[in-house]
Amino acid sequence: MATLHTPTTVEAFREVFASVPDNILLAISFHTSWAAPCRQMNEAFAAIAGSSSPDKAVFISIDAEEVPDVSEEYEVSAVPFFVLVKNRQILRKISGADPKELNEAIQSLSGAAGKVLLAIPPPQQVAAPASSNYDSAAAGGAASADPNGTTDSATADDVELEEESLHERLTKLVNAAPVMLFMKGTPAEPKCGFSRQLVAILRERNIRYGFFNILKDDEVRQGLKEYSDWPTYPQLYHEGNLVGGLDIVKEEFENNEEFLSEQVVPS
Repeated sequence: MATLHTPTTVEAFREVFASVPDNILLAISFHTSWAAPCRQMNEAFAAIAGSSSPDKAVFISIDAEEVPDVSEEYEVSAVPFFVLVKNRQILRKISGADPKELNEAIQSLSGAAGKVLLAIPPPQQVAAPASSNYDSAAAGGAASADPNGTTDSATADDVELEEESLHERLTKLVNAAPVMLFMKGTPAEPKCGFSRQLVAILRERNIRYGFFNILKDDEVRQGLKEYSDWPTYPQLYHEGNLVGGLDIVKEEFENNEEFLSEQVVPS
């Protein structure tokens, strides 16, 4: 079992950092108490630490708002956020709530290849698609046959139930943090110019926010267009309500100096 440190000061962080041998992987987790995905990733991070060998990796869990100097040093623009360090060099940064990606990165970089550190699927409200009992044809109302020759058709009630389930999931997602950004890519690696500009605007104003990479989940990508009646990305939500895309967000900041001011990270 590897050690999981939880420093609450810059000095405590520096002390732990300095004590890690060069050949040992240091995994740093940045989180906040207000972002729902962080709670799930904190559990995953602790589980990975508990399954890791102490001669392979050391783990640090930090509240990004509690130790802002460290967060700024590692350019933490959104949470959850992970930094993997070895030989005093940053090997990788990971944004978002995907336990599988984090686990595989730690396994690879710590030299524990071939060992399963953690067997856990991504949390449903962050990345995993909702489960369905129908294939694409059956979900559309067509009949599907099993190997024995019997047929089963999806009824209108079945389809409505699936739609309600997706609606519930999207409602949870847009409310996962007070400010939620649905974008192409991650804040560390935006995959389109509009997403990159919106991340820059939030970062410039020091706004804390959660985000969702819609490229990782086509169900959310398509479903949110209907849910919000907004056909393009990025989309920014505040307290579960759609603000809009890049142009609308720019206008809000230009016309209202107090826009999202309650979400500014204290300096």
